[in-house]
Amino acid sequence: MVETEISELREKVDAVDDQILHDLLQRVKICRAIGELKKQQGKPVHDIHRETEVLNRMKDHAERLKLDPVQVERIYREIVNMCSSVQQ
Repeated sequence: MVETEISELREKVDAVDDQILHDLLQRVKICRAIGELKKQQGKPVHDIHRETEVLNRMKDHAERLKLDPVQVERIYREIVNMCSSVQQ
C-alpha cells in the first residue's frame, strides 16, 4: 500500500516537473523576444536593475509561500542567467 502511495506521489512530482519545464520554455521564448527588441533599440542584454527586481520579488514571494528565500534566489539566479544567455 505504501509503495503504491509513493508511486502515485512520484507521478504527481513528475507532472509538476513537466509543468515547470513547460513554463521555463515559455519564459525562454518571452526572453528571446525581449532580446530581439533590445537589439533593435541598441540596449544591452544585461539589466542589473531588472535582475535585482526579479530576484527580490521572487524572494518575497517565496517567504509568503513559506519557502526558503535563499534557495529560491539560487534557482532564480540560474533561470535569469539562462534567459539572459538566450537574448544574445
